[in-house]
Amino acid sequence: MDLAGRVAIVTGGGTGIGRATSIRLAKAGAKAVVVNYSRSAAEAESTAQELRALGAEALPWRANIAEEATVKNMIALTVDRYGRLDVLVNNAGTTHFIPHADLDALTDEVWDDILSVNLKGTFFCCRAAAAELARVGGAIVNISSIAAYRASGSSIPYAVSKAGVLQLTRALALALAPDVRVNSVSPGLVSSRWFSKNFGEDAAAAQAEAFAKATPMGKIATPDDVAQAVIALLENDVITGQDLVVDGGKNVLYHPLS
Repeated sequence: MDLAGRVAIVTGGGTGIGRATSIRLAKAGAKAVVVNYSRSAAEAESTAQELRALGAEALPWRANIAEEATVKNMIALTVDRYGRLDVLVNNAGTTHFIPHADLDALTDEVWDDILSVNLKGTFFCCRAAAAELARVGGAIVNISSIAAYRASGSSIPYAVSKAGVLQLTRALALALAPDVRVNSVSPGLVSSRWFSKNFGEDAAAAQAEAFAKATPMGKIATPDDVAQAVIALLENDVITGQDLVVDGGKNVLYHPLS
C-alpha cells in the first residue's frame, strides 16, 4: 500500500502510540487522518495541528468506541467528508491497575469496562469500517500488547482483552480476505505519558531503566518505534493475520512468571 493520498482513522489518536502513528501517516503522505479521542480533546487538537503542518487534513473526532452507534457515525461521516476510508488503526484502550492475585477486585464493572473498549470496541470499529475498507482495498492494524502472550500486564482482564485482540485479528484476517488485510502490533513497555501518569515520573523512570537492562537491545520502545511497526504492516500487501512484537527482544527471554 502506498499511503500517499489515503484516508485513515486512528482511535486514541491524540496521545502516545496513536499520536505517533498519526504523525507517521501524515509524513507518508496521507490525505487525511481522523484523530479519534474520548477524553483527550486538547491533545487531539494539538495532534491535528501537527498533522496539518505536515500537509495532511486532520479532524479531531470524539467517539467512545465502546458505543457502537458512535463508532458507526464516525465511520460514516469520515467517508462522507473525505470520500473514502483506507486505513483503520485501533489503538484506543483502557485498563485498571490490579495485582493479578487480587481476584476479588475483578468485579463485573472492571471486566465490562476493559473488555467493552479493548475488545468489543476494536471489533465495533472493524465491523463498521469493513465494507468501505473492502471497497478500496484497505487495511487494519490493531494494537495489542505483550501481555497477550504472558502472565503479565496491568490486570488479568487487560491481558485477556489483548489476547482477544490477537485472536480477533486472526479471525478478521480470514473473514475479510482478500479485500482487507488485518494485522496487529504488540508493544512491551513503552516510554509514554500514559505510563508516567499512572505511576509517577520517578517510578516510571525506574521501571523503564530496569526493563531496558533486561532486553537484548538495552532499551525500551518509544511510541514512534511502535508507529513504525504499524506503518510497515500497512505498507506490506502480503502480510495479514500476523502480530508483530515490539519490545526490544525481551519476549525471547521471558519466563512465564517473570
